[in-house]
Amino acid sequence: MTDAENFNPLKLLGRVTRGFTRIADDGLREFGFAVGQLPVLVSLKERKTLSQAELARIAQVEQPSMAQLLARMERDGLVERVPDPDDKRSRLISLTPLATRRLPKAKAVMDAHAQQVLEGFSAEDVAQLMALLTRLNANVERMGGM
Repeated sequence: MTDAENFNPLKLLGRVTRGFTRIADDGLREFGFAVGQLPVLVSLKERKTLSQAELARIAQVEQPSMAQLLARMERDGLVERVPDPDDKRSRLISLTPLATRRLPKAKAVMDAHAQQVLEGFSAEDVAQLMALLTRLNANVERMGGM
């Protein structure tokens, strides 16, 4: 096989993702957050309350994994379970005031890291990268990966 046949950009994409996750986790730790919690934090910030099932679907994880994540987040004072007004047997998940106060600073750290990672890229480069990754993501979704 030639080098061209061995080249797989998805390997590099995986490496970039793992590297940025480590950087982001270091920056978020100061606020008591982790990258794995971001889908929950962002979803609850936008929608205020969601069920565990809805959060699992959004984060693309199984229910037991989401239950464990939420239990840790609840233990750390980031989320709370509130009664569902439409179903008294059910509980909805919402952010605590502590998490809500910390989110803007955590977002600023994430934005700064993203800016550093994209240093030296022109606006056109970033737009092209976004377009290519959007197409790649659409292919993965079409194949049933998300």
